Amino acid sequence: MNYKLSISVLLLATVSTASAQHLATSHASTAPARPAGPTMATIALHPVGKPVVRVNGTVLTDRDLVREEYMIFPYARQHNGLPVAMESDIRNGAMKMMVFEELVYQEAKRRKMAVSPDKMRRAEQDFKKQFSSQQQYNDLLNTEFHGSTALLNAKIERSLLIDQMMKLEISDRSVVSLAEARAYYDKHPDKFRISESYAIQTISVIPPDNATPAQQKEAKKKADAALQQAKATKSYEEFGLLAEKISEDDYRVMMGDHKAMDINKLPPPVLQVLKNMKPNEVSGLIELDNHAYTIVRLNSHIPAGTQSFSAVKDSLREQMKKEKTEALRHALDAQLRKNAKVEEL
Repeated sequence: MNYKLSISVLLLATVSTASAQHLATSHASTAPARPAGPTMATIALHPVGKPVVRVNGTVLTDRDLVREEYMIFPYARQHNGLPVAMESDIRNGAMKMMVFEELVYQEAKRRKMAVSPDKMRRAEQDFKKQFSSQQQYNDLLNTEFHGSTALLNAKIERSLLIDQMMKLEISDRSVVSLAEARAYYDKHPDKFRISESYAIQTISVIPPDNATPAQQKEAKKKADAALQQAKATKSYEEFGLLAEKISEDDYRVMMGDHKAMDINKLPPPVLQVLKNMKPNEVSGLIELDNHAYTIVRLNSHIPAGTQSFSAVKDSLREQMKKEKTEALRHALDAQLRKNAKVEEL
């Protein structure tokens, strides 16, 4: 499970009151109600504070759960739901994350860690700056904290204490030096050999299985309209936003981005077109099996070869840091859970 190290106070609110309400940490909770669609499972837009887990006597709620789900899958805000295929894993991961945060907070309190008045004052000011109006701030305060700034400030302090503990136990200990990265590079040359690949985005139109001639004709009509819109895009972002709006493949929730794909994993019709494209170009319609159509944007072509240390050192250090961070996080989680009482409700 990937874990976002910084538990910033800014996670307590976002640009809208509704989002701020999900993200605000609470100690009173529920498992979100979620009507399911054909490809997305809708998560609760307004968690009501129903208890979902008790950690050493402290109750965490559906507000905590939804906040963590959004951290794992931020696209849920745009699509109003979690992908059905990922829903269970995301929810389980969110539960583990919020329990871990609570255990970290309790450990910080046990160690008598404190937040300085100056840091607390800056955090309170930064929190309020996120709201577009005093009314929006008051709405959150009344809805989530019964109008009490003391309760809100306690949540802000909680986030800051978690940050301090994570910095002390994980981020300060997960730094990877250039020498460490070089030693790893020299020891594992095979890891830096790459196959030829293409970094692409797609917009796809997919008719039903065993489509009738009428359905095939409708798919072609939709694909022609999609192509016209795709050709009008001028950037990665524009193409990606269009993919989110009209594409029918699973990559639409990722702005149509497939990242770098090995040429051996690309459908032959797509590969044939890509060979004649330049970066940032948008293809014409490419017909695939079952009368499906796709439109490809080429972001980059990566030739086969061995990456130099200078080319990979920054990403390698970052990857090694992530692995070190995850190992330290797991160790801390195991240590804190050893004598903890965690009860799902």
